[in-house]
Amino acid sequence: MSHNPLKSHFFAHLSRMKLITRWPLMRNVRSENVQEHSLQVAMVAHSLALIRNKYFAGTLDPYKVATIALFHDVSEVLTGDLPTPVKYSNPVIRDEYKKIEKLAEQKLINMAPADFKDDYAALIDHHYHSEDEAFIVKAADVICAYLKTLEELSAGNKEFGLAKKRLDKILKDYRSDEVNYFMKAYVPSFSLSLDEITQEDM
Repeated sequence: MSHNPLKSHFFAHLSRMKLITRWPLMRNVRSENVQEHSLQVAMVAHSLALIRNKYFAGTLDPYKVATIALFHDVSEVLTGDLPTPVKYSNPVIRDEYKKIEKLAEQKLINMAPADFKDDYAALIDHHYHSEDEAFIVKAADVICAYLKTLEELSAGNKEFGLAKKRLDKILKDYRSDEVNYFMKAYVPSFSLSLDEITQEDM
């Protein structure tokens, strides 16, 4: 059975994630875009789900969690990345931005190819995600922001000192067995040099 392809701008919009720069108000040793951040969040979320399942009797689908994480910031192709200090400076701005994000998500879902709209809605619209899935993805998002501060500080960029302290506090809200395991086992490596992480004796 043949299907005539229907045109859609959905994927062209998603491809522009690489043009959205994160941490726009801060001097970066290396700039980071939303596309690469989303890949890292997906990798970390996948590992958190594996850790929960393997060691803490979890029942998450790591592949679903990773895919949700890949799409967690797609609304920013329409809204841009509002810096965190601005986004959370007061409740009014925070709540209004949440509304804007929701509208942008719905606009993207409406752009998706008609036959796959429900499939992409299940990834983009937070209402489709279980509490555990949402927690894992958000925890991974925070961890990746924290890792960015470690990398910048390791490169001598003191600009990220306060951001690290802020994220230290935020991470306390996401402490769980799998997050604690990841932070203890894997995060210390991010402050090491290439020579140090390639040594066989760790």
